[in-house]
Amino acid sequence: MIIGQDKQNGFTAHARVNGVAIGADHGSYNAKEMLKRYLESAGYKIVDVGTFNSTVKVDYPDYALAVARKVVGGECERGIMLDAAGIGSSMVCNKVHGIRAALCWSTKTIVNSREHNNANVLTLGTAQHPMDELCVMAKLWLETKFEGGRHWPRINKMMTIEREGK
Repeated sequence: MIIGQDKQNGFTAHARVNGVAIGADHGSYNAKEMLKRYLESAGYKIVDVGTFNSTVKVDYPDYALAVARKVVGGECERGIMLDAAGIGSSMVCNKVHGIRAALCWSTKTIVNSREHNNANVLTLGTAQHPMDELCVMAKLWLETKFEGGRHWPRINKMMTIEREGK
């Protein structure tokens, strides 16, 4: 179900998220597994892009890119990427055309990222939050709707900057 649409640029805001891409580096593997189980139990279809263990060291950019590609490719409406601080993953995701990744650290930033900025990827720093808090934050982010209205012109400006590189 669509709750808002910008016909000029073809962006839509969905009321219910079904598919969620999720990824993590080795240090956040356990948090990813816990979050994946939690979200699946809440009815979300999870597409796990890895990593698939905590013992082999990996580079977070590889998994952040995989999450972003699942979102821009349409396989998932949203993505969640986990690493120790969330900063690097946010930077990587935002390099992908069509991604609006938000590094969030509180319920206020979670809500703002969705209501005002229509973020389609959430990055979280797993070293910054206990596991139960990560679940609450992710669920709130997935359930928060984009307000549209006065926010569309700002989203359009973001996407214009992305297209034109200015």
